Amino acid sequence: MHQLKLPFPATHDEKHIVAYLQKKTGKTISLVVTENATSMISFRKKDTTVALRLHRLFLGSDTCILDEIAGFIKNRRYAMKHTRAFINNNRHALKSPAPRRITINPCGKQYDLIPVFEGLNRRYFDGAVTSAITWGRRGARRFPARRTLGTYLEERNLIRINPVLDSRRVPLFYLEFIVYHEMLHAVMESEVKNGRRSIHAKEFRRREMLFEQYDRAVLWERENR
Repeated sequence: MHQLKLPFPATHDEKHIVAYLQKKTGKTISLVVTENATSMISFRKKDTTVALRLHRLFLGSDTCILDEIAGFIKNRRYAMKHTRAFINNNRHALKSPAPRRITINPCGKQYDLIPVFEGLNRRYFDGAVTSAITWGRRGARRFPARRTLGTYLEERNLIRINPVLDSRRVPLFYLEFIVYHEMLHAVMESEVKNGRRSIHAKEFRRREMLFEQYDRAVLWERENR
């Protein structure tokens, strides 16, 4: 197994950590070192035994951090100020999960997304949108809310359209409206107001209504729910 290379020398081995925490807590510690960056510290108590799971990052921590971990084992509400700072300062050393592979398949049974995308790109964006576009995975056939009819994956610069729209009963102008909506996400930054991130702010809604058949698309959507 490939192990995380620490950006600093490991100051403790696992035996040292176990011995130190047992002395501090008065409990028998069973330690498992993990690569789980989602739950970096977790434990289960049973009588006088504690099954502790720690991310490998903590092999490079000092006794100040171990003291806070001991305090956390004794009381889950224990303040862990130094531990949180230690994690935040070393986020760069955590392994990122491999991105899930997505198959690019723009050609559907009824509609090919490429000419739809290219036509909209010329008419509304002067060819500035560089995103790839694909149909999503086929699943349930019910007609979902608009928010799940398309998605823009910023980290991959990819527009994904729900295949429920790849149907004879769905008019081309409505499919274009959904693709246009996601293309707006590709070119517009989300706004932050009062500390909250808004992806459909006032300017986004204004530009969305510039779609030539906006009223017709909204009416069709309302009548086909």
